Amino acid sequence: MLDVEKIRRDFPVLNREVRPGVPLVYLDSTATSQKPRQVLEAMDNFYRASNANIHRGIHTLAEEATASYESARRRIAAFINAAHAHEIIFTRNTTESINLVAYSWGRANLQAGDVIVLTEMEHHSNLVPWQILAAERDLRLEFIPVTEEGLLDLEAYHRLLDLRPKLVAFTQMSNVLGTINPAAEIIAAAHQVGAVTLVDGAQSVPHIPVDVQALGADFLAFSGHKMLGPSGIGVLYGRTELLEAMPPFLGGGDMIKRVELRSFTTNALPYKFEAGTPAIAEAIGLGAAVDYLSAVGMQAIEQYEREMIAYVLERLEEIPGVRVFGPAAEHKGAVASFTMPEAHAHDISQVLDELGVAVRAGHHCAMPLHTKFGIPATARASFYLYNTRQEVDRLVEGIYRVKHIFG
Repeated sequence: MLDVEKIRRDFPVLNREVRPGVPLVYLDSTATSQKPRQVLEAMDNFYRASNANIHRGIHTLAEEATASYESARRRIAAFINAAHAHEIIFTRNTTESINLVAYSWGRANLQAGDVIVLTEMEHHSNLVPWQILAAERDLRLEFIPVTEEGLLDLEAYHRLLDLRPKLVAFTQMSNVLGTINPAAEIIAAAHQVGAVTLVDGAQSVPHIPVDVQALGADFLAFSGHKMLGPSGIGVLYGRTELLEAMPPFLGGGDMIKRVELRSFTTNALPYKFEAGTPAIAEAIGLGAAVDYLSAVGMQAIEQYEREMIAYVLERLEEIPGVRVFGPAAEHKGAVASFTMPEAHAHDISQVLDELGVAVRAGHHCAMPLHTKFGIPATARASFYLYNTRQEVDRLVEGIYRVKHIFG
């Protein structure tokens, strides 16, 4: 069991009042998580004591900076059980990680008429890069349907596999529905027809144990800022043999072994894909975030959030007119996107904010999914290891306030 009150003491912002007498209830961790003092201190200590560029100097600060940066890479590799630290490529975020695969692996391996299978619940970051590539290479995009219950239609998926796709790319956890997809099953079926797989782990890696070797994933993308780390740092995991065969994504310093006037030789992994000075402090901060999550325990976090979402759904179901999207609690992460007949999602969010409750409102970068359900927007409350049942009760009180104002 988590000691949530102890955990909350590590997050300075959770002590904030958004206005006098109105304490913050932060329910927007799906968009970005808050940061514990351990992450803040790790980044501050780097800038105060060891700030230098990496891989390029032999003085003390440069060696300390390089050691800290590469130590973070090794700990992140262990966190997702990558076979090798060089399979961890630092990027800016999940979006850049997916674009890296599209631009490098996609352009090297996909030809006119090839099929890519995606899903109807994808974030725009796992739609638009493939749409761009499809238009450029005359590729065919197909989509696994989402059922009314918010689950993937796996029978339809297996029919799509008869098309012999070259790539299957999907989210492990929906940022709108909270649906936790059966990643291992989807990947195994894709491999049976020779497809490469890419998993969008932006929502899953922060909240559930993810083992890339057990899943059999070829690529996995995730972001630091959603898992207690800083913004501006993300990760692309890729299997060694795939990364070695891929051309570089960006050109410049650190991704080269040798440069002549008319040619160059690429550096070894992972540096082949890390051109220029990277986000050093941010990588160190992400390493500290991984340490924090590991110390708490990902299985404990997953169990706590399952109990939390069950309570959230129970409370929301008691409110007349509120419609929550997505599956039942046993198939769902700690995300509750909802509508109510009295008010638009933006009005819901604004009223809740007046009460100190921070939720998201809009299409959450998943416009096709909202179109699928015939709605323009939802209000989304999302939860993490630092949230409490009392905060759920504050959310419910706020929704009743919305009903009073607009009803």
